[in-house]
Amino acid sequence: MALETIRVSPGFQKFLPKEYQDLVENGPFTKERKVSELGSFKEILEEHPMCAGCAMTLFIRVTLLALPSVENSVIIGTAGCGRLALSQAAIPFVYGNYGDTNAVASGLKRGLSVRFKDKPKDVIVMAGDGGLADIGFSAVMHSWFRKEKFTTIMLDNEVYGNTGGQESGMTQKGMVLKMAPNGKKFEKMDMIGLAKTSGVAYIARIAPTNPTRVANTVRKAVLIAREVGPTYIQAYTSCNIEYAIPTPKVMDDAREVEKDRYGFMEYMTDDAKAYWEKSEADRRKLKAPQTK
Repeated sequence: MALETIRVSPGFQKFLPKEYQDLVENGPFTKERKVSELGSFKEILEEHPMCAGCAMTLFIRVTLLALPSVENSVIIGTAGCGRLALSQAAIPFVYGNYGDTNAVASGLKRGLSVRFKDKPKDVIVMAGDGGLADIGFSAVMHSWFRKEKFTTIMLDNEVYGNTGGQESGMTQKGMVLKMAPNGKKFEKMDMIGLAKTSGVAYIARIAPTNPTRVANTVRKAVLIAREVGPTYIQAYTSCNIEYAIPTPKVMDDAREVEKDRYGFMEYMTDDAKAYWEKSEADRRKLKAPQTK
């Protein structure tokens, strides 16, 4: 959101830090980048303090690559593992209090819509299962009922990984954790079902096993939220520390969980489907060779 605002005179560009120059000249701020190009250009997220092998970090990295307009995007987060990476990224990040991310996003989206009437500004909430399904549940649901036009992405590691391993509403029934030694006694919350009931325009469940699919899903969710209504992505991002998954086996675990109970699923309302089909048709026309 700041590139246009802080664009410097060409004569002074050479004096700016190399990291800034690389990000502007070769990063996703000015060029659309593909997942296959990861590692070959300056990314929005590079250094971070996340645990080695963390699947959540891969998901966040791909999500930031997939944003349709990095220049015009704001991320809202809260306490939890994800904010450790998000707060290090080269993109505006608002740290909401635990529980109010979707309330903050609602106000921010409305304010940006008033301030920038002729330019779409994308707001994306990215927080854990504790922040969205437990402590932030009320704000999430009411933002969906109000049809607020922003995307909510749940980083579902099925545990409070940042505070020692308490069960969350998204933990599987029967799961034994450090702070749930007798096993969880209740079913995993059906946030996807609640999203459908609330009238969310686009819903997806996904694991990080296919980065290109992750990128396409995030891009679709953000664009539909921009024009139609609220969108929700529920992403399996395991906590390899609390679930004792060896670092080299993190993606093996993701593939097994995806096959067992977290397969890719997407759902669109009729309005969202009509918008997306027209959008894709227009995009194909623009790409088609022009004939006289």
